[in-house]
Amino acid sequence: MALPDDLRELYQQVILDHSRSPRNQGQLSADSCVHIHSDNPSCGDEIDLYICFNDDGSICDIKFEGQGCAISQASTSMMTEKVKGISREELTQLIQDLQQTVLGQGEIRNPEALGELQLFESVQKFPQRIKCALLGWRGLESALSKNSLSRS
Repeated sequence: MALPDDLRELYQQVILDHSRSPRNQGQLSADSCVHIHSDNPSCGDEIDLYICFNDDGSICDIKFEGQGCAISQASTSMMTEKVKGISREELTQLIQDLQQTVLGQGEIRNPEALGELQLFESVQKFPQRIKCALLGWRGLESALSKNSLSRS
C-alpha cells in the first residue's frame, strides 16, 4: 500500500523529530533492570536498552543509548514511549504487529495500538533498513525473555 503524500510528509517529520531528539535516553541501573546490547554489524547501528520491570512483567521504566541511522534511533525512541506500563501480553502483540508492519507480512491484530509506529510501514520498501527499524524491538524481545527466565 503506497503512502499518500501527506502521510509520507508526517512520516518524515516524526522520524526526523525522534532521531534528532530521542526520548528516554540514558541508563538505568536498578537491580530490577535488564541491560541488552543490540547491534547491526552490516550498517554499524548499536542500541543499549535498559529496562526495569514491574512484578507483573510490565515495563515500569526504559531508557536507551545508541548510535546509528535515523530509522534505528527513531524507532527505538518511539518504542520507549510506547511500551511503558503495558502488560506483557500487550508488549508481545505490539512487537509482533510492528514486525509485521515493517516486513509487510502477516495480519496486524491491533493497528490502533501501533499508533504512529504504523509509519514504519514504508521501511518495507527498503530491505536494507528493516534491521535498523527492528533493532531496538529485537532487544526488547531479548529483555522480555531474560526477564521471564529470571522470574522463573
